[in-house]
Amino acid sequence: SLAIGHQYSSLGTQPILCGSIPGLVPKQLRFCRNYVEIMPSVAEGVKIGIQECQHQFRGRRWNCTTVNDSLAIFGPVLDKATRESAFVHAIASAGVAFAVTRSCAEGSATICGCDTRHKGSPGEGWKWGGCSEDVEFGSMVSREFADARENRPDARSAMNRHNNEAGRTSIIELMHLKCKCHGLSGSCEVKTCWWAQPDFRVIGDYLKDKYDSASEMVVEKHRESRGWVETLRPKYNFFKAPTEKDLVYYENSPNFCEPNPETGSFGTRDRICNVTSHGIDGCDLLCCGRGHNTRTEKRKEKCHCIFHWCCYVRCQECIRVYDVHTCK
Repeated sequence: SLAIGHQYSSLGTQPILCGSIPGLVPKQLRFCRNYVEIMPSVAEGVKIGIQECQHQFRGRRWNCTTVNDSLAIFGPVLDKATRESAFVHAIASAGVAFAVTRSCAEGSATICGCDTRHKGSPGEGWKWGGCSEDVEFGSMVSREFADARENRPDARSAMNRHNNEAGRTSIIELMHLKCKCHGLSGSCEVKTCWWAQPDFRVIGDYLKDKYDSASEMVVEKHRESRGWVETLRPKYNFFKAPTEKDLVYYENSPNFCEPNPETGSFGTRDRICNVTSHGIDGCDLLCCGRGHNTRTEKRKEKCHCIFHWCCYVRCQECIRVYDVHTCK
């Protein structure tokens, strides 16, 4: 629901004109107008979510490729209720919550700031200080904006809402105390601490683990006063039911081996593979059994670096030859 176009990439560098952003539903448009000063942070959150997706999937058959000429930034890949869709919704929602929270703590917006709920005596040897990051506000912004599109009584909306919330929950789960010492000559006579978010890479690693262990669901239909409503339940009763921290899906992923415009697969031909790996990034699996080509590449690199007192490093330039393996 957040992956609706490359227009987001420039929102942080220009005045926001909410009506000019294609793809927004009316509720998102109202949100944009009411919270226009934090929309650059929303844009930044979508951007870091996409970048983290591309990092986490860099060695997989689907590597989170974006499409330039489409309103849907990942093309048709997100049309199916697959594990990949689950991860994208989670990481994008987490990205928005993360970026808004960080922006508020840095004082970039007047409508938000530090988390003031942590007061009182925290423990011996330290005290509250600094600016605790208000992840509750960042999560609220992400929830209001991302979930605005997920108001249908169908299974896909239920899945998207669940995975959006799982992404936001991951930040709350990974919040930690960050401390700074104060005192003469670097001593730690007084230590002030505040709640801080982890690096976004930590959140990406956490959600990638959730992707690997995502729960497969089945769709059930119920008759209610408003009509037919679809809900999700675990496909396998002998597995532990998913919690709000887990990702869920109910359709199988394509194998992404061959190009397919309907599924959004670009195939894996010409992708660089790791000839020594037995994992998904290895030439056997990534190339789908088609084999691989090998070529040599010459690269200029710094070498024989020497530290000179004081204070610079002088290096020579070497040409090194590498084998590059690509899928047939």
